Amino acid sequence: MASSTKGVHIVGGGLAGSEAAWQLASAGVPVVLHEMRPTRGTEAHLTENLAELVCSNSFRSDDAANNAVGVIHEEMRRAGSLIMRAADAHKLPAGGALAVDRHGFSAAVQETLLAHPLVTLERAEVAGLPPDEWDSVIVATGPLTSPALGEALARLTGEESLAFFDAIAPIVHHESIDQSIAWKQSRYDKVGPGNIEGSVEGVGGADYYNCPMDRPQYEAFVAALLAGDKTEFKEWEHNTPYFQGCQPIEVIASTGPQSLRFGPMKPVGLRDPRTGHRPWAVVQLRQDNALGTLWNIVGFQTKLKHGEQTRIFRTIPGLEKAEFARLGGLHRNTFLNSPRLLDSTLRLKAMPRLRFAGQITGCEGYVESAAVGLMTGRFAAAERLGRTQAPPPPTTAMGALLGHITGGADAATFQPMNINFGLFPPIEGSFKGKERKQAMAVRALRDFDRWIGQEHAPIAA
Repeated sequence: MASSTKGVHIVGGGLAGSEAAWQLASAGVPVVLHEMRPTRGTEAHLTENLAELVCSNSFRSDDAANNAVGVIHEEMRRAGSLIMRAADAHKLPAGGALAVDRHGFSAAVQETLLAHPLVTLERAEVAGLPPDEWDSVIVATGPLTSPALGEALARLTGEESLAFFDAIAPIVHHESIDQSIAWKQSRYDKVGPGNIEGSVEGVGGADYYNCPMDRPQYEAFVAALLAGDKTEFKEWEHNTPYFQGCQPIEVIASTGPQSLRFGPMKPVGLRDPRTGHRPWAVVQLRQDNALGTLWNIVGFQTKLKHGEQTRIFRTIPGLEKAEFARLGGLHRNTFLNSPRLLDSTLRLKAMPRLRFAGQITGCEGYVESAAVGLMTGRFAAAERLGRTQAPPPPTTAMGALLGHITGGADAATFQPMNINFGLFPPIEGSFKGKERKQAMAVRALRDFDRWIGQEHAPIAA
């Protein structure tokens, strides 16, 4: 299949770059996708695959009626998202969340893109600003942008890139979990998208392993976290803040002795079958691959040294003999001051031939990154095809996220943000609690359908 339309270059083959490439190619616009791995690796990636998931394998809530993340999932599906199609095809049991087999997911994205006749993959680093002859470029290099490109962007914009640390949770081999102690149950027995029928007869979802702690065990665990040896920061890293939604477990513990019990180790909605009671605290593990052989420790991002992780995490009841497929780690993320630097269609004001997508724009999360890639791909496609593509309405999840990135946030204090209903404009009516969220979700999907049909029909999946 040939196209007379001039192509678009995309720098970065993560979730945002892959989604942007799919949207462009599906609209009939040729794409050259530049991915530097394996020619140049990063601190976090383990493979050379496109759309590799480097941290959690969860896309978070898939509840489009009550949760803003679920709403953006549904909007992406309606826009023919490749990322959501691959996620749905490789989903795993995870309660109300959409978790995926990370290897199957990445393989599906890569195979689909490489099979498209309008997509060309080039394995090489784009060192510095893209050449002038590339008159339409999407930079989707993510939080681990190569130093050469990052420095060039800083010189171009006159802005210092903001930065934060992002931590990675460890993964445990299934056979090393002591199932005489750990039991399977979803919080409140909730059944999720990866386990429609439930895991236990008549009791709903049972998608997580739960490792219980009594009060002395919990207090000893917190003390060990606080005393454990941590990764040392380089001199230039000392003042870099953490993203609030991905703080290391030991950083959360340092905020107060009960902080973990009201955070990633909260025991609500769970009951230990050995005692019939709710534990003092619970460590949860979520399935990480389709075979069920790997399970990640939920919320246990960490900057503990590897030896300390093994020692301390084996004090968790049920994980005394845990074997780790991957230990936790820490990497530095960079992002633009987007409210100051980008326009409403994600073009760099100082050089409009450059658009940006994904975490480098200051969104946070797999789904948000892919959603920004989706919008950027559609904006670039419309431009190439001589159309006008208005941004999605701010009442939609994508529009709310875009508005935050490109002007809704205060440039002086801009920080990465996950999608949440707090970014949506208020809704009229006397709604209370969950009813307000449900009304906002209905409005979002209604307005999204109107937006996506304005310029041209939705891109087919």
